[in-house]
Amino acid sequence: MNELFYGDNLDVLRKHIPDESVDLIYLDPPFNSARAYNIIFKDKTGKQAASQIEAFGDTWTWTDETTHAYADLMQSPLVPPQLKMTMEAFKSFMRLSDLMAYLTMMAIRLVELRRVLKESGSLYLHCDPTASHYLKIILDQVFGQDNFRNEIIWKRTSSHGNVQKKCGAIHDTIFFYAKSKGSVWNQLYTNYDESYLKDFYKYTDENGRRYRLGDITAPMQRASKGQIYEWKGYKPGPNRCWVYAIDEMERLDQAGRLNYSKDGGGGVQYIRYLDEMQGVKLQDIWTDIRPVPSNEALGYPTQKPLALLERVIQASSNEGAVVLDPFCGCGTAVVAAEKLGRKWIGIDITYYAIGLVKKRLEDQYPGIRYAETGVPRSVEDAAHLAKTKPFQFESWAVSLIEAQPFKSSGGGDTGIDGLLFFKDYEGNHHRIIVEVKGGGYQPKDVRNLKQVMDRDSAPLGVLIALEEPTKGMRSIAAEFGFWKLPGGQAEYPVLQIFTMQDFFDGKRPKLPDTSGTLKDAKRIIREREKQPKLPGLE
Repeated sequence: MNELFYGDNLDVLRKHIPDESVDLIYLDPPFNSARAYNIIFKDKTGKQAASQIEAFGDTWTWTDETTHAYADLMQSPLVPPQLKMTMEAFKSFMRLSDLMAYLTMMAIRLVELRRVLKESGSLYLHCDPTASHYLKIILDQVFGQDNFRNEIIWKRTSSHGNVQKKCGAIHDTIFFYAKSKGSVWNQLYTNYDESYLKDFYKYTDENGRRYRLGDITAPMQRASKGQIYEWKGYKPGPNRCWVYAIDEMERLDQAGRLNYSKDGGGGVQYIRYLDEMQGVKLQDIWTDIRPVPSNEALGYPTQKPLALLERVIQASSNEGAVVLDPFCGCGTAVVAAEKLGRKWIGIDITYYAIGLVKKRLEDQYPGIRYAETGVPRSVEDAAHLAKTKPFQFESWAVSLIEAQPFKSSGGGDTGIDGLLFFKDYEGNHHRIIVEVKGGGYQPKDVRNLKQVMDRDSAPLGVLIALEEPTKGMRSIAAEFGFWKLPGGQAEYPVLQIFTMQDFFDGKRPKLPDTSGTLKDAKRIIREREKQPKLPGLE
């Protein structure tokens, strides 16, 4: 069964993923490449407030969790001795920096990822130049230098104009490692460059087929007895022989695959048609996959194009294989795996990402079946999440009505935890403000939400609460009345209180159509659903 996991991927890997059960791993771990090195290396411990690492956000800082992870690396028998020495060396000059925290948290996860990978499996790690050189050293220690396959360069965009005193950064790095010499590899091909086609495939036959001419002679030292002969008055030339024996030359001639020059003297060439060629064998610089096209874009900041993941999956796995993405984000890897007939496992530590993946899968593959693990299944589960991980409770609660989590860039509590957007019949756009209460709340909190709505000119608001409201709170919400959708007849409560019990009872707030908040993903046809063409039909 395909499965989505909410939670820390290290915990999920250790508790739920057995040894050697995965065929292919793709990971695109977050890291803020915009941070300068002098900031990354700065030891923040006790000197200034560290950036929050909410859900492995923009950067990872050294915390108690990192200290435990580092100790685990040093003590675990699963960790190769050479990796332990490497991490000690890193720590000796990086100290307790953001970068050291990042590498520590990555190293311990890469050890677990190798454990769950089959001997025939491969791993692709997607990163950027900020820390790629350090990550490659760690990968060499975890997988072995002999199992390094490629440093793939993906040209992700055409240009960056807002750069100063440096070249524009337009590529990402993908490190490709196998677990063993017996790893799966399916040779892929890319299209020829237009300049190559212009220079070489410059002929067209009477049927419009494009072709090139190829030499069919070889050095004499490669000759066997059957390759030295005169063919229809043509000879190979000094110190050369024919590539083909005479019976094969006869077959090629009858098939119309030989071109004869008018001057004789060895002018026989092989006709090679473009439509019979597979293309260029896949190389390690990928310039033919563009950024996320508009028909795929979901508004997720680190979304990767589907074509990129399709290439990775097709090259290093077969149909029915298990694909794992431990930082699945908006789910491009699992969507590609589903399309190509692979099984998949997606893990993410944010409920926003999990909610987006679920919506994307259900939009693109109606009726799809998969398991979910780690998501609250009851009010009691929700209460536990609110107590242990309040920020994640907020994110999950907001996702219940498909709203977007909201964090003010200016800091401070704005009274907004999430936003929904909709358009009325007159073409005007409006916002719905969402606030989450994971603990006790009072009548003044209901009034405060209305004040925030008025401040931001939002006609509607939803207060999502763990606990049931008092009758007085519901009365206050009811006092604000209804709002009529411009250009239509529908009316909606101005302020609604929506509880966890309401959600688990199958209820939903009464809201306008907000399907554009989390952008709909277009339906995708799986490979197994494609119908074979019938003879004679286009």
